[in-house]
Amino acid sequence: MRNTTSFVLAMAATALASGSIANAASLDEIKERGKIVIGVKADYKPFGFRDPSGAIVGIEPDLAAALAETLGVELELVPVISANRIEFLQQGRVDALIATMSDKPERRKSVQAIEPLYYSDSVNVLVNDRANITSWEDLSGKPVCATSGAWYNKNVEQEYGAEIVAFDGSDKPLLALQQGKCVGYVYDQSYIQGQLLDPSWEGNYSMPLEGILETPWMMAVANGNDSLQKAMEEETVKWLKDGTIVELEEKYGIQPSAYSQRMHQEYESK
Repeated sequence: MRNTTSFVLAMAATALASGSIANAASLDEIKERGKIVIGVKADYKPFGFRDPSGAIVGIEPDLAAALAETLGVELELVPVISANRIEFLQQGRVDALIATMSDKPERRKSVQAIEPLYYSDSVNVLVNDRANITSWEDLSGKPVCATSGAWYNKNVEQEYGAEIVAFDGSDKPLLALQQGKCVGYVYDQSYIQGQLLDPSWEGNYSMPLEGILETPWMMAVANGNDSLQKAMEEETVKWLKDGTIVELEEKYGIQPSAYSQRMHQEYESK
């Protein structure tokens, strides 16, 4: 009995670590229930944010809606954050993630990436114009706000000498920047572009530097969910071919990324 119990516990631990399909809904099950549940950001303008009515809108919710339409099912959006999105997928609380998730080797051990990758973003910094930051090297020895756990914090600290001051989430470092506790906020370039759409930042803050450390983003399903993976990969190819993502970037007021334009040109000719 003891050996059997140990075996069951070991198998459960392995399933959890690998992102088991135990709770994942297959494509047939999604169509049978008539609804797909997708995890998206609700605090990352313009990729996923809440409008005045409280609804989650943005580039990624629009992509989720396009996928649901192709599958012929209703869409349910579930707000996720960086700390819980993979857990939500592994627990079956969402069927898929379209949630600004950087493609990292350790994440591919936990979830199944959808390829081709749909987006790629760079790292940049929202700066107080009074700090006179004109190059990354100008950050040397200066306090720079950041989000705790962001993979690039150490890079910016080591390569450019910035003194990283980390906070949970994205709202706290933005507030600290406004309060003068740092000269800038280092974060994803697309997010900073979204912030600069807000008139409250006009005239005092800008993004004067070139982006660095470009990193692709991945959509994901649970490991082993081959049917949903295939459907999402076919949908992604369609988006890249017809320029859907470039159009959505323009719709929400940000400059189309070099990756989006490059992938559209590549797939348009196929």
